Amino acid sequence: MFHHHHYRYRHRYYHHYFLFILLVLSVSPSQSNDSDNGSCRYFEGGDSPVCVCDVASCPPLHPASLTPPSAGHVVTYTSSRGGLRFQEQVVAVHGPESEGGLNDSSMNRAVVEVACLSPRQVMNGFGGSFTDSATITMNSLSPPVLDALLRSYFSPEGLEYELVRVPIGGSDFSVRPYTYDDDHEGDVELNHFQLAGEDLVYKLPFIHRALDLARRPLKVMASPWSAPAWMKTNGKINETGQLLTEMRRPWADYLVRFVKEYEKAGVPIWGLTSQNHGFSHEKTSWNSMSWSPNDMRDWIKDNLGPALHAAGLERVKLYIGDDVRDNVDNSYRQILHDPEAARYVTGLAFHWYHDQSVSPDVLDHAHLLFPDKDLLYTEACIESGGVASHQPVVLGSWARAESYAQNIIEDVNHFASGWIDWNLALDPAGGPNWAGNEVDAPIIINPEKDEFYKQPIFYVMGHFSKFVPAGSVSIPSWVRGNTAGLFHTAAFVHPDGYVVLQLLNKNDTETEVRVEWEGGDFTLSLVPPRSLQTLLLPWEGDTTHAKRKYSLQSHLLNKYLTE
Repeated sequence: MFHHHHYRYRHRYYHHYFLFILLVLSVSPSQSNDSDNGSCRYFEGGDSPVCVCDVASCPPLHPASLTPPSAGHVVTYTSSRGGLRFQEQVVAVHGPESEGGLNDSSMNRAVVEVACLSPRQVMNGFGGSFTDSATITMNSLSPPVLDALLRSYFSPEGLEYELVRVPIGGSDFSVRPYTYDDDHEGDVELNHFQLAGEDLVYKLPFIHRALDLARRPLKVMASPWSAPAWMKTNGKINETGQLLTEMRRPWADYLVRFVKEYEKAGVPIWGLTSQNHGFSHEKTSWNSMSWSPNDMRDWIKDNLGPALHAAGLERVKLYIGDDVRDNVDNSYRQILHDPEAARYVTGLAFHWYHDQSVSPDVLDHAHLLFPDKDLLYTEACIESGGVASHQPVVLGSWARAESYAQNIIEDVNHFASGWIDWNLALDPAGGPNWAGNEVDAPIIINPEKDEFYKQPIFYVMGHFSKFVPAGSVSIPSWVRGNTAGLFHTAAFVHPDGYVVLQLLNKNDTETEVRVEWEGGDFTLSLVPPRSLQTLLLPWEGDTTHAKRKYSLQSHLLNKYLTE
């Protein structure tokens, strides 16, 4: 049953180079953006400005039509700790004979090479999650400010998110623990299954609005946190527990029923994950359920896969894992080496937590073993980790934004096709969260002032979601020069044919970067200190040939692995 008293926030990426040179000696905007309209300010504890939206002012991030690169021109967009936010510059090329740099021996220098004719994975896009907590907190805003928030994420003048994740039932980012069939033990036919008020009042209406705003197709992925308590070994929604063997069919039917109910309500489901943190056996205080790899394998091939197909939902993409790198690495082989289970599985889903202690080689190994399976990041956030001195929310933390950018760059360089952030928005305490697991978010909402704050993380996400749409192709790029591990790069061929290059500079000083890419191009760019810069590079290469080459390589590798 839906109880309104739960909702106190309601009113709240053969090398012949013909060289030409472009010197970006300063950042002078050709477009206005959030950082130069007076709406951004510093907050206590932050080292970078936060941009404020309220009923009086919430300008678009950027005009709906981006400036594409043209022959002889490069377009750059820069966000920085110092306050630049999507600062655009279009600069003319100064000629093929130009050489040299800025003649400053003290400046950091790097060379970035981009291999446009060596394509890797096709991208699925970037996005965030419609949790109960996010949508309840969004609902505390007045209608015009709420609409400005949704436009900031989904409209052509916003970040243009293409992936969204939604929990199936409750998660820790709810104001109460619940599933869709809590009070009817033994209801294996799911006669009492029903969506919750959180779906009907908050999540579904806001997803509908996002679908209306989006110019690009919006893909909705759903993830379960826990089965009803009566389906589990521990009889609880939380503290992990496992699915009772006799409940495998009802649980598969439950997930199918969710997909049908959402689609009946006008929200098509693009993908499912088999279980949030499904291979973690830690007893958590929030909604959770664990699996052995063998049990997951058998459930997929005997129950979930057949149930989806029987319901006419074989188009729904199924991702296994939905967990941290090491847990997924320890589990997926047992499932995918079984052809009966593997035929139902689209790919592997990863969370970013603990990535700093687990090599991205895990992703490479998965791609080499199963090149037909997609790799997708499905959750990330800055969490307090139980450290009392670690604030869940820091308004204006550039370090937190850098951690997002560095992880995304690392993941896409190791075959990840997309990256989904966690909560789209939260309150100033990093909640609400019924289990006391507060975290940070790209947008923080201040219900009392009817305003929201676009954090540096928000803009970092936009550098990827805005410029690397679904259908882009990841291509290799690498850095030469003494950058002390503080300069990171990822590159892509955009569906419109130009190259998108992401440059993350973690140095406290500006870095002069020489970029070389196939097609004979050379550019020299000055990247500000502590910044993320997106370069749109003109290229007239044969992407069709490149994609064919990639497909052939994948086919040959598949043949090799199965012989």
